[in-house]
Amino acid sequence: MKAEQFQVNQEEKQDQFILHVSGELDLSMVPQLRAALEPVMNRTDKALVLNLKQLKYIDSTGIGIIVSVLKLRDELKAPFYVREIPAAVKRLFDLTGISRYLTEGTEAQA
Repeated sequence: MKAEQFQVNQEEKQDQFILHVSGELDLSMVPQLRAALEPVMNRTDKALVLNLKQLKYIDSTGIGIIVSVLKLRDELKAPFYVREIPAAVKRLFDLTGISRYLTEGTEAQA
């Protein structure tokens, strides 16, 4: 079985940066996600949105990246949202306990 190609597509709107994450996010793909996050993580003028609608798989390192973004954005008092979380990924977030710290919503709500 071939793993689904990991991709991050960026979209900038007037008040938010949206990163559309797709495929499988594991240890080998973390540098690619970090590279996409780097230019926008410290920007407090816009909300940072991770859209996970097309994410097929995430491992503990991927979850760790989301936690580190969550902590940094909280310190900066900058909005951070995780949107359209697939059921299997949501279950992992629930099991690891990070669901309660994530702000979810629809694209139009930010």
